[in-house]
Amino acid sequence: MKIVLVSLDFKDLGAFSAVRGFLQDRFDASLESLVLPVPERAFNPLRSQYHAGVIVQELLNKVRKGEYLIALVSGDLYVDGFNFVFGLADPSYRVAVVSDARLRQEFYGLPPDRELHLSRFKKEVLHELGHLLGLPHCPDARCVMHFSNTLEDTDRKEAEFCDSCRAKILPYLRKD
Repeated sequence: MKIVLVSLDFKDLGAFSAVRGFLQDRFDASLESLVLPVPERAFNPLRSQYHAGVIVQELLNKVRKGEYLIALVSGDLYVDGFNFVFGLADPSYRVAVVSDARLRQEFYGLPPDRELHLSRFKKEVLHELGHLLGLPHCPDARCVMHFSNTLEDTDRKEAEFCDSCRAKILPYLRKD
């Protein structure tokens, strides 16, 4: 298995590196990094947000057989019918996008909290990768696959799969 982490003009190299190490520790996979610009057509100036579905669509031609592509972006994301999303995955094409904009305290006018930001970001990336591996949303509120409708949902869940979800993706996980 190969995971390709794509920086879409993602400026926080420390967060990018932290997510990369986090995934490397958990998955039996090689990790590759790629830097690309954010697709211009994804930006909606009326909302000052990026359409997550457009980003995923733009990345479809970048994923190769056996790869799982996860794009990291600093801009705020949305999909039709929602005010925002933390991320979006398309399991059939093995492509996902995750934004850290709303995972930062600064987004809400609060002082920065690096540890909290990284904790949230890792959870949301792990959540979208879980979808790429075929996992649906989980009813267990502590499982990383639980749907996050709010930041409180993200903070409540753990950066781990529950036993049931873990069992479904066991072949992808690091054995040690």
